[in-house]
Amino acid sequence: MSAARLAARSFLSRRLAAAVPAAAPAASTPAASTCPAVQQQQSQFHSSAHLEARRRSRFKNVRAVEMGLTSDEKIESFTKKKFAEYTEDEKAALAHNYPAEHMEAIEAAEAAIDPKDLTIQGRLRVDPYRMPYIDDFSDIQPVIDKRARRSAPPSHKARFMDVDEFTQDLINWADEIRRGEPTHRMKKLRDFVPEEFFEKPEGQWPKDVRNEAFTKFWAYLKEQKDADAKAAANATGPTDGDILSYILERSSMTDNNLQSNSSLAPALPDKVPGVEGKYRNAIDPADDGLDDKGQYQELKKRTGMSVRQILQLKTKKLVHRRVVNQTRLGKIASDSVMVIAGNGDGWLGLGMAKSVEASIAVEKATLLAIQNMQPIPRYENRTIYGEVTAKVSGTIVRLTSRPPGFGLRVSHRIFEMCRAAGIRDLNAKFLRSRNPMNTVKATYQALLNQPNPENLAIGRGKKLVDVRKVYYGGSVY
Repeated sequence: MSAARLAARSFLSRRLAAAVPAAAPAASTPAASTCPAVQQQQSQFHSSAHLEARRRSRFKNVRAVEMGLTSDEKIESFTKKKFAEYTEDEKAALAHNYPAEHMEAIEAAEAAIDPKDLTIQGRLRVDPYRMPYIDDFSDIQPVIDKRARRSAPPSHKARFMDVDEFTQDLINWADEIRRGEPTHRMKKLRDFVPEEFFEKPEGQWPKDVRNEAFTKFWAYLKEQKDADAKAAANATGPTDGDILSYILERSSMTDNNLQSNSSLAPALPDKVPGVEGKYRNAIDPADDGLDDKGQYQELKKRTGMSVRQILQLKTKKLVHRRVVNQTRLGKIASDSVMVIAGNGDGWLGLGMAKSVEASIAVEKATLLAIQNMQPIPRYENRTIYGEVTAKVSGTIVRLTSRPPGFGLRVSHRIFEMCRAAGIRDLNAKFLRSRNPMNTVKATYQALLNQPNPENLAIGRGKKLVDVRKVYYGGSVY
């Protein structure tokens, strides 16, 4: 028998002897018989301290009376207050924006949904940590929403028209245009908003400002149409709007002026007389001088974002290494860079690039990070779902969700990734290697591979319910 096993048996015997109280002798003194028995505290095998009382819950229980779900009168009053029916003015405003078929669908949906069911089962949270249950689909997000393709793809057999074909197309257009007197410059939608929203893109306008601008703009177009119709009988010749439409919208190719989904103009032939060697990429006036070098033009086509939106993204260089490639000409040194990019609201991208010049490597990695941005699932827009582990080479990263106010107790590289993705409460641990590049890759992989509660509930045939919303009425913290 080994010495370690003897020591273990001796230790176990002493602990058991201390736990069992010694038997009292038969002939004891009178004082010992009259004294109350002294209770011996049994010793534990672990060193944890004993709890004095039962641990209290962190959350206060909310009764059904306080939630207003005990009587029909309270349910009825809450329903009328929170889920009121459309008034006549609201219906008129909806009828102005939607056709008759959509209005019938809206009325049928309102009639099919019982407001009492919304009161009892679908009560919305009002705390600052609520989830985005309601989405405003009138706001277009260029990163998420895709442009609707209402036209067929461009013809691959189309070519630029020659002089004779262009002349014939001009004659056909002159026969098709309407007759009227020249008009003044047409106003745009931007002309009907307050001055403080002139410089902002349409997607950042408030909803009420945008609706009011649309109403005034459509009224203006109707007035212009009526004025053109009245002047058509007394004057001849194309209007300024017709000429502008011919210059900007008329196709210069043999495709019968068919509209296409592509916003890219067809490429010029290899050798065009008078243009060869003089063609340069034109600066987009919509960029407002933010990209005169054309650095973000290809990225605009790939992501659908404007230059201003690209510049507003958060980028950070996390890893910078000096690497050497041994060739027959000697050692070729270069810089390897890893950059992250995010919008601070659930999108994060990772880019890696290598170049002889460090500045070129950082620029290439930044563009790749913006191009590779993907949505990161977030619970209550502040932390991740549960616990997730990822492994890259010898590095293992374990990410754990935390309650509000916990903060980011992670390393400095993961801290920058969480700031770029909009995560405010998180805990991270490295179980093995702490290689900088592998830790960033493993963290990014873990954020993308979080367990989705909706998919787990569907796989188990269950229904996902926010327990805190049901039992605490939304007042969680």
